[in-house]
Amino acid sequence: MPEQIDIRTESAAPPADSAVVRDALGVGVAVGLSGFAFGVTSAGAGLGVLQTCALSLLVFTGASQFALVGALAAGGNPFTAAAGAFFLGVRNTFYGLRLSGLLGLPRAVRPLAAHWVIDETSAVALAQPDRRTARLGFTVTGLTLYVLWNLTTLIGALGASALGDTDAWGLDAAGPAVFLALLAPMLSGTVERAVAGLGVLLVLLCQPLLPAGVPVLVAALAAPAVLTVRGYMSRGTEPGERR
Repeated sequence: MPEQIDIRTESAAPPADSAVVRDALGVGVAVGLSGFAFGVTSAGAGLGVLQTCALSLLVFTGASQFALVGALAAGGNPFTAAAGAFFLGVRNTFYGLRLSGLLGLPRAVRPLAAHWVIDETSAVALAQPDRRTARLGFTVTGLTLYVLWNLTTLIGALGASALGDTDAWGLDAAGPAVFLALLAPMLSGTVERAVAGLGVLLVLLCQPLLPAGVPVLVAALAAPAVLTVRGYMSRGTEPGERR
């Protein structure tokens, strides 16, 4: 009788804590240093040091913060600017739904942990194979990023205030550059690229026609438009469908 060969493979062992901490620190430090650009941009938009620091402490989501101060710098209405920032921040709600089951945190801790639910902490946590390492990655990333982001925000705001006119130094371009750098890693798929491309097109078309801050809200229509077209195309290519 031929020998039976066991083709079962053992599940991959969870990564060591040191590896999780290393990756989490790498993400936290790399993104946290971008708070300097936000501090400069916010000060250039006319916000005071305390207002700038309050945004980083209380809002703590880079894309929304850059969108808010960018709209204000362009002369947009504060309510319109806040609405644009809000729509960008809504994605964190969906991250929270996924992380809630993964992390399984006690109820008393969840309101505090929710403040750290952003792109980077979600990416590190979701990359882990089990709850323990997911919690470790989420915590280290969140703590590192929160401390560094707020510290560099303060440094950037103080530095911009000392320099005076940020436009004269060309620092007004720092905010948009970092904003694009934060978004670039998310454009990994065809759908994401299509949404980004359509969003840019809508902004360019609406910029000369609508008040500052409103084109960002119009660009939010890019996502449902692309998903609707994709849905129709998927149904049209289902096997066995009569044309």
